[in-house]
Amino acid sequence: MTSVAQPLTDRPDPAVIADQNDAFRKLACLGIAPEAPIQGRMHVTRSLMEAGEGFMAEAVKATGEFATFEPENDPEGWHDFGAVTVRGETVFWKIDLYEADSDFRYGAETPDNPATTMRVLTILLARDW
Repeated sequence: MTSVAQPLTDRPDPAVIADQNDAFRKLACLGIAPEAPIQGRMHVTRSLMEAGEGFMAEAVKATGEFATFEPENDPEGWHDFGAVTVRGETVFWKIDLYEADSDFRYGAETPDNPATTMRVLTILLARDW
């Protein structure tokens, strides 16, 4: 008996999710409005807020401008994690995708559908990870 692998057609398109994640990051961090509405919110940790005069603003801006995605730091191709350096300090950012009406309890069933997906961008100092 020979078996032929069938493509998984129900898997979300990583390029669509990456584009949506990039658009949301630019909206949240740089105020650049996306072409289509994207639901989400941004959180920063207390240590980032307390890191010094203007540090948080620099970290948020650097997060919004991040564009260095490679297989080593983006294995799924979703553009959902990155690290930036601000004043010699490593800052991580992460986007998590939730079902829009789940009170952040359930992961997004269709993460490439912005109408049903709520994005949460968290920015933190790497030492707090």
